[in-house]
Amino acid sequence: MEEYAYILDYLPQGVPSAGFGKKEPVCYALGAEEFKLFELVPKAGAAVTIGEKTFIGKDSDTVKRDIIDHVKRRITYNDLTSNAISELEFAVTDIVLADQERFIGFINNAQAISMRKHSLEELPGLGKKSLNIILDERKKGNFKDFEDLGTRTGIKTPEKLIVGRIMLEIQDPDRKHYLFIQR
Repeated sequence: MEEYAYILDYLPQGVPSAGFGKKEPVCYALGAEEFKLFELVPKAGAAVTIGEKTFIGKDSDTVKRDIIDHVKRRITYNDLTSNAISELEFAVTDIVLADQERFIGFINNAQAISMRKHSLEELPGLGKKSLNIILDERKKGNFKDFEDLGTRTGIKTPEKLIVGRIMLEIQDPDRKHYLFIQR
């Protein structure tokens, strides 16, 4: 269950396609743990900032819920506004950089999917040559962070490999293998 989410877009007048009834303001957000997409209802008068990390989990005394009133529903990538789509990669990058230990742990512990394919090959932009370099360096010792991974393997921005894969998983609900998102 998601405790925190990053705000991708804020519609103070509500969703334009909602009809002529009373429209409530909504936010589109990305969960910080499982990368779930949400439509949220902000508290009246709350200052909503795009890109902000906010609490959306259950809290009995609602002290932590200072911006979001409640989660309206889960949504898919196709339900996002164009502004939310343009902010999505920035939010994923923030999440990956904020939790390097988790994603470096994936690289340090990734195993083969089958006799012919390794799970690291599922990262877009990572070919066989880079895979072999990573596996060889991993035998010498685990990677500490993205900087260590980049220094030891020559990959300029290794966090972009993870971000790229997460973006693919968010955009395509029919993928064969999921590495970071739980469906």
